[in-house]
Amino acid sequence: MNRLISLAIIVLIALSILLSTLFIVDQRQYAIVFALGEVKKVISEPGLHFKLPPPFQNVLFLDKRILTLDTPEADRFITAEKKNILVDAYVKWRIADPRLYFVSFSGDERRANDRMNQIIKAALNEEITKRTVREVISGERGKVMDSLRKKVVDEAKQIGVEIIDVRLKRVDYVEQINNSVYDRMKAERMRVANELRSTGAAESEKIRADADRQRTVILAEAYRDAENIRGDGDAKASQIYAQAFGQNPEFFKFYRSLEAYRGSFKNRHDMMVVDPSSEFFKYFRGAGTGPALNSKK
Repeated sequence: MNRLISLAIIVLIALSILLSTLFIVDQRQYAIVFALGEVKKVISEPGLHFKLPPPFQNVLFLDKRILTLDTPEADRFITAEKKNILVDAYVKWRIADPRLYFVSFSGDERRANDRMNQIIKAALNEEITKRTVREVISGERGKVMDSLRKKVVDEAKQIGVEIIDVRLKRVDYVEQINNSVYDRMKAERMRVANELRSTGAAESEKIRADADRQRTVILAEAYRDAENIRGDGDAKASQIYAQAFGQNPEFFKFYRSLEAYRGSFKNRHDMMVVDPSSEFFKYFRGAGTGPALNSKK
């Protein structure tokens, strides 16, 4: 019985030792086999692998995928104009040299993030201090990211890291200068608005003056044409009257006298102080013409 127990214990010990020599490498990982802090082997291919049992050899797994370094808060930098701005950036990176990465950080990803954060801040500070606020925010933002990427890539290689991309998520003013910036923007918009209003008022006066001029010209031309038409009409009317009354001059005189009577006695209360025997009343003295009445007397 004791033999069986001892045998079972031996088998268990052997099995545990055997299992401690086996490890599986995932396709998303690197495996670093090290002994007493010294790297013995770097495994990048997935599958089942062997090593010496602890404490002779140990295994550390590192992530092979693309990782993201994203700071929770924006950092403050000073521009060439000595103004403070807030910059929020993120970095896409992955482990390119597992051996160098392990030597640099002992496989601690938190220490690697801290180191890359320092590299990013130093590169950002160097680029932003050479540019104005306008250039950083809009004018040369692409150039800032390109220069930043080049500097970070070179320094990251020294710690076994490959930088995939560097981007500026947000570039903004600090709270102290936001009000002054907004006031300046408001003043600029007001200046543009006033300029547009004055331009519109000038154009309005110009259009109104041109319309008044055209109105005056149109009325003058219409009055001229009306007078010409009226003159032509009066001339034709006089010509027709002359032709009509020229056929019987005595009737013309009689008709003109009736017109004069009609114009003189429009109102029944009209009164005229005239000699009844005057030439004006010659057609009132008889039914016939003036000369015929005189011959009867």
